[in-house]
Amino acid sequence: MFELIDQKKARLDSKRPLPKYSLSSLREKLLLEWTYNSNAIEGNTLTINETKVVLEGITVGGKTMREHLEVINHRDAITYVEQIVKNKEPFSEWQIKNLHRLILKGINDEYAGVYRDQQVFISGAKHRPPAPFLIKEQMENLINWYEQESNQLHPITRGAMLHAIFVGIHPFIDGNGRTSRLLLNLELMKEGYPPVIIKVENRLNYYEALDKAHTQKDYDDSIQLVAKEAEESLDLYLSAVE
Repeated sequence: MFELIDQKKARLDSKRPLPKYSLSSLREKLLLEWTYNSNAIEGNTLTINETKVVLEGITVGGKTMREHLEVINHRDAITYVEQIVKNKEPFSEWQIKNLHRLILKGINDEYAGVYRDQQVFISGAKHRPPAPFLIKEQMENLINWYEQESNQLHPITRGAMLHAIFVGIHPFIDGNGRTSRLLLNLELMKEGYPPVIIKVENRLNYYEALDKAHTQKDYDDSIQLVAKEAEESLDLYLSAVE
């Protein structure tokens, strides 16, 4: 499945270090698209152009404070992901809580970075997240899986499964989707991949793939969806340097 992706990744690696201004421009483009799509999947009504002006510090009339904060917070969370990658910090539960804290900052400070104490349901999904008293154990199991088993997997498989398992646990009251996509890209960026953008127009396929992973423990559709987007991001980067 990954032969072509591996070839494109090797081509990109051979071009490193990438041109400074091309890299900066690509980062800006993907930061915007990642922020817009990840928020739109969760119901944020800002358009991509409105998201762009919010990132530039301008308020958009007729939109809620929460929608503005979701953009600013997501940008800050991406910056934190980049710092983790740059510093080569090992994956940890502490990082997950920090990412979530950034996502909900000023939106729901009481639950920012704090595991939920109530039962939640995923709208439209067959899967029911675990009861609150099971979250700590399941998050520990996720970390153990990551540390003991996931290093044998291709980075795309590892990232897609980390993302899907985390969403299945749904450890927080709110912000699980955004946090999960940050974790997916954190994993890929550690391995030198550009960020992948799960697009809002693919939301139905995305939700169905996740529900299949949660109810049948079949991650193939999730992995293929991430692989497709990873190849698209690689193509974008290669178009800038070849």
